[in-house]
Amino acid sequence: QVQVVESGGGLVQAGGSLTLSCTASRSNISINTMGWYRQAPGKQRELVATITSGGTPNYSDSVKGRATISRHNANITIFLRMNSLKPEDTGVYYCNVQALALGSRYESEYWGQGTQVTVSL
Repeated sequence: QVQVVESGGGLVQAGGSLTLSCTASRSNISINTMGWYRQAPGKQRELVATITSGGTPNYSDSVKGRATISRHNANITIFLRMNSLKPEDTGVYYCNVQALALGSRYESEYWGQGTQVTVSL
């Protein structure tokens, strides 16, 4: 099993910055791709950014150039730094972890509980 713990978020003024962090705790599990998704009220959950175990990042067009995702601590902690925040960045941000259990052939997916980000004008 993997536990996913998120921190960061809060209320930020437009144009400001914030950093979200996510740590995956695990036992006998290989952590693969990790990333952040967000869900605005009344909308579907959408990709923000992901990073592979090898450190290759991927960003949605909506945050490209304003966000940096990085991976640390034996590859089990990720940070998402977002700059030039806009009101449309408001939503609940969820950490996603793709993991492969020892002896398993297939990855499992784990989600954090979410952290609220609100960007005000």
